[in-house]
Amino acid sequence: MQRSHQYTMELEWTGNSGTGTSAYRAYERSHVVRVPGKPDLLLSSDPLFRGDRSRYNPEQLLVGSLSSCHMLWFLHLCSEAGVVVVAYTDRPIGTMQEDADGGGRFTEVTLRPDVVVASGGMIERVEALHVEAHHKCFIAASVNFPVKCEGKCRV
Repeated sequence: MQRSHQYTMELEWTGNSGTGTSAYRAYERSHVVRVPGKPDLLLSSDPLFRGDRSRYNPEQLLVGSLSSCHMLWFLHLCSEAGVVVVAYTDRPIGTMQEDADGGGRFTEVTLRPDVVVASGGMIERVEALHVEAHHKCFIAASVNFPVKCEGKCRV
């Protein structure tokens, strides 16, 4: 059975310094994402593009979304497979290529999960579960660049 889901939020640009977009350097890239009942997300552009380094940027959120989606599927699959995960961290890396005209695209994201399991007999299942999690991840299935997984597992 196919089901459809919708996700809504509100984005507000908060970077009008008084003259709007009258010039490229005249405005801030600051904006807020709001979802009812949740803390606001303060965003800006990457500091390389005149953004505020104290705020998240869309590129970080894309990489974080891929990492989060993979982890959630992986933990779900581990729970079904009897693999007891006791700790999980990831330090993903996203690579974006900028074009000469200022546009660009992500060329890849590499997830680097470090998984701790309850016993050594569980380690051999972890790689296959990462592969399955990758195939089930909604976000990874929606992007047009490779999402790689270079996981580690230990007891």
